[in-house]
Amino acid sequence: MSPAHAHTFEHDELAALMDSVATADDAMAKATRSTVLTPRFYTTDYAAMDRLDVSSVRTEWDAMLKEYEGDNNHDHFQRDAAFEQEAREGLERLSPELRQEFLDFLISSCTSEFSGCILYNEIQKKVANPDIKALMRFMARDESRHAGFINQSLRDFGLGIDLGGLKRNKAYTYFKPKYIFYATYLSEKIGYARYITIFRHLEKHPELRFHPIFRWFERWCNDEFRHGESFALMMRAQPHLLQGLNLYWIRFFTLAVYATMYVRDHTRPLMHQAMGLDSKQYDYDVFRLTSLISAQVFPVELDIDHPAFRDGMDRLLARSVAHANAKQRGGVVGLLQQAWHVAGAALTFGRLFLLPVKHRPLPADIRVQPVW
Repeated sequence: MSPAHAHTFEHDELAALMDSVATADDAMAKATRSTVLTPRFYTTDYAAMDRLDVSSVRTEWDAMLKEYEGDNNHDHFQRDAAFEQEAREGLERLSPELRQEFLDFLISSCTSEFSGCILYNEIQKKVANPDIKALMRFMARDESRHAGFINQSLRDFGLGIDLGGLKRNKAYTYFKPKYIFYATYLSEKIGYARYITIFRHLEKHPELRFHPIFRWFERWCNDEFRHGESFALMMRAQPHLLQGLNLYWIRFFTLAVYATMYVRDHTRPLMHQAMGLDSKQYDYDVFRLTSLISAQVFPVELDIDHPAFRDGMDRLLARSVAHANAKQRGGVVGLLQQAWHVAGAALTFGRLFLLPVKHRPLPADIRVQPVW
């Protein structure tokens, strides 16, 4: 099997990319592990964050903070009796394979939400700038709710994550503020696109909703959308971040986020099938919506319909599967194969990065509403 071509993988092949979870220790180990495909914890230059000046977007900024103060989701992340009953009934119907994919989704989502909570909380503690301090406090509040809500569903399986221990034990990655802006903006907006796409689909096909957590996605994803708006305003207040050589960083982070999602989502084919979704079509629908939304702040977008782009994404998936299989094989041969596939993935990523992109003017109105 050559990773240079698109393949339809068997579930067992894709399972090599996803460690199974049987105990709370397994769940904790999975959340703590840092790989190319797993959510990371970040630190940044807090002094630089403290110096941010948002006066050029003051009107939009103050309106946004009022939305946070209104806290329209303060009562949303509460489990009612219907949730409890639907969860119990749904868990009984999950096959062992679907159970593992759903657990992978919950653990990854909980870790990602908690990553935002930690970063935002650390920034608000270490800056004096009232604009940034207020924003980070609100966003940390939201992400804490999200992580806690997901963790409750993990506890239904007896697999709750010790979030305090996760904060102490998971490795942290340092990112400059501008990298935080690009990556986190994309993470929040693609999170919205993912959740609203699932919600709208299951709204039409409620019989395919195998867990009640999906009923919470509509109002939930509006938090993610607003967080993205916050980073959009911070970037528009610093125009140099959206010009010149920084356009290459925008391309890099957009491609990295899309590629990570594409590979990771293809490790959960049964979960998507259970909801009546095709992993590939779902991902490209999410990419398309994310590209549309990001026109508010990114003057370049990836051409996701370019045949070479789609071929490259399939090549990255094939390389990831081959690398995971080589890792399982072990020994000297396994190590050599891992190195070969890492090099092949890097070359493929580089080719994707060099593909032509679409250019677009930035709109005068920065804010976008979550109308999808």
